[in-house]
Amino acid sequence: MGPDGLRVAALLAVLLCTACSGSPTPAGTATVDSVRDGDTILLDDGRRVRLVQIDAPELGVECWGDEAADALERLAPPGTALRLESDPWIDDVDRYGRLLRYVHAGGRNLTLELVRIGAAAPYLYRGERGLYARRLIAAARKARSERRGLWGACPRARFRPERQVATGAV
Repeated sequence: MGPDGLRVAALLAVLLCTACSGSPTPAGTATVDSVRDGDTILLDDGRRVRLVQIDAPELGVECWGDEAADALERLAPPGTALRLESDPWIDDVDRYGRLLRYVHAGGRNLTLELVRIGAAAPYLYRGERGLYARRLIAAARKARSERRGLWGACPRARFRPERQVATGAV
């Protein structure tokens, strides 16, 4: 079976498990303790979540890094209830032990919202195209064309979904 066949089989297994249990197995709930940077949240139980498939400029180092962290904190201030969504095509944790998740709050996909407002860019690590890859890329193209967030503030920013965002030094 090729890679596409394996992906279809994995997705069917997830869907069947979801249907059997009555609740979506890849999701979880959590509460925000604090925002660490533009793409990382500390939960009140001590776990760290790295918003998957996006990258925000580095806090205090790169152009728009501080603003990206502020944007995430506005969307998910301390005490916010979150729904965490894993992706069957993406690793569950990164090399630093952070959960890799799409993050939802108040019915909004915050991962997608950060890209839409120009606070982050799609980052398809190892070329992996997750559940929201197409939507993330479309949102980034629109944000860039409208010069929102980092796309208007950082002249050195380049749109390369296969790489981490690089906006230049502060």
